[in-house]
Amino acid sequence: MEPKRVFFFSLGVTLLSVGALGALLPVLPTTPLVIASAFCFGKSSKRAEKWISRNRYFGSYINNYKTRKGVPLDVKIKSLVFLWVMLFASMLIVNQGYLYILLMVVGMGVSAHILLLKTMVKE
Repeated sequence: MEPKRVFFFSLGVTLLSVGALGALLPVLPTTPLVIASAFCFGKSSKRAEKWISRNRYFGSYINNYKTRKGVPLDVKIKSLVFLWVMLFASMLIVNQGYLYILLMVVGMGVSAHILLLKTMVKE
């Protein structure tokens, strides 16, 4: 396996692992991490991409995102809360003025992306 594929596969496994924890712990966002892992698997291994897309636990997250059905509202809220808690914690730990601005810009961009995703309507 070439280094780029190894990197993406490893990143995909890591993201999926943390995303799986998010299914059990309310503070961690599951959906964005599972979707990101599917992206990484798509860059590294078609077999892994097929596996996660058909997985009975995570397949629906990926399918909903790909078909643009939307993201459940509670997932959006948890993702935004987690994002901003982590950004503010990073700001307190680093304590550098220029990083405050950078982290705020990143946070606003990611928040805009999450908010602009279609919200899934319960059937």
